[in-house]
Amino acid sequence: MQFIWTDGNNEDFHRFYIETENYYSSLVGGLANRKDFVPYNISESITDVLIAYMDDKAVACGGLKKYSDTDVEIKRVWVDPDFRGKHIASEMMDLIEKRAAEMGYKRTVLQTREIMADAVGLYQKRGYEKIENYPPYDKLAGAVCFAKNLG
Repeated sequence: MQFIWTDGNNEDFHRFYIETENYYSSLVGGLANRKDFVPYNISESITDVLIAYMDDKAVACGGLKKYSDTDVEIKRVWVDPDFRGKHIASEMMDLIEKRAAEMGYKRTVLQTREIMADAVGLYQKRGYEKIENYPPYDKLAGAVCFAKNLG
């Protein structure tokens, strides 16, 4: 497994972005039911992107986006369905959290949905605690937010 840091303009990340958009829309009955979430998840706005490669094939991604001077938002943690169950997401989260701390952030925050049970389980196992939804998710139905203090 090889992990590469890049940015939101990366071609492999953009492919994952489209896959995740389609997946999230399918979970909630179509894009119309999540249209208010889309502006906060534009791939190019995610400045630090981690991509996992197995035999030169991109198999997973995750990113960081500045939220405040002390908080960084984790975005688009995704593992290709054919590669799930191999603990890739956990390895990526280790690297993402390490990078966030190295960048000087004190806390990671993230938004997901309860229906994403595997994601919620992963975050809770890693010590993330449910918090009040932060803006802009505080006004979006179906959002659930988590945070973890770094260091």
